[in-house]
Amino acid sequence: MKAFIYPNLGKKHCKEYTEEACAVLRRCGIEFSVSHKHEDVFSDVEGMYFGRTEDLISSADVIIAIGGDGTILKCAERASRLGTPILGINCGRLGFMASLEHSQLALLERLAEGKYSISRRMMLSASVNGGEEIYSALNDVVVSRADDCKIADFEVVKDSQLISSLRANGVIFSTATGATAYSMSAGGPIIEPEMECIEFTQICPHSLFARSMIFSAVSEITVRCHTADGAHVRLNVDGNDVYTLSDGDEINIRRASSGLDIIDICGGSFFNSVNTKLMRPLKDSEGDI
Repeated sequence: MKAFIYPNLGKKHCKEYTEEACAVLRRCGIEFSVSHKHEDVFSDVEGMYFGRTEDLISSADVIIAIGGDGTILKCAERASRLGTPILGINCGRLGFMASLEHSQLALLERLAEGKYSISRRMMLSASVNGGEEIYSALNDVVVSRADDCKIADFEVVKDSQLISSLRANGVIFSTATGATAYSMSAGGPIIEPEMECIEFTQICPHSLFARSMIFSAVSEITVRCHTADGAHVRLNVDGNDVYTLSDGDEINIRRASSGLDIIDICGGSFFNSVNTKLMRPLKDSEGDI
């Protein structure tokens, strides 16, 4: 088995955890590599191979992303396109997509033993005004007002039928995987991540009656933006600003042609994360054990 390691060295202790992970992989007979951009950082790691990221991912059996959910998002598009599953190791606070915490690195031995399951995740694709450039999202596609826009109007159309016409700071279209990200913070529900659907949540709507909606995975959604006085709206895909929109522009959102495989070594990693990372602050505040 070959593993490509994708570390987020901006995370505290990431270098240390990466070296520990490599030691486990080496004992198990799993080959491991990292981008040549990190050669100066990991040059003293025994057995480490360096090369071009694209080449290493295409030849790897698994990508090991060491950081947090943002680290997984950064390599999700390439992993999806090349059909390489991702195993996440969490160095941060939440990490809903990560299978392992940094304290569980010894469990990497299960990779060599084949003792893991695959969680298949749906992704979204977005384009602007029918253009050829396609943006892929594992978490969400967000359309929100830019700094020069006080408030914007949005029309949401599903399969040629008007679903909602609203004034708001923005709208979020999320996969089930992304339901625990921005959408949840904006009031959206938690969804089991293997579900295939598109969640629609409004951001600070000027309305007394604003609720999230869940559409089928085969839905084709168009968002029309309306602004005044030359103001703009931003298109944000998995946390990255990718396009600045003007009055009358349209964003087309649908299910992506490919999905992403996420490795779950422990079993039930998602619900464990929900229970321990979302519920714990409430329990602590109430004095529960």
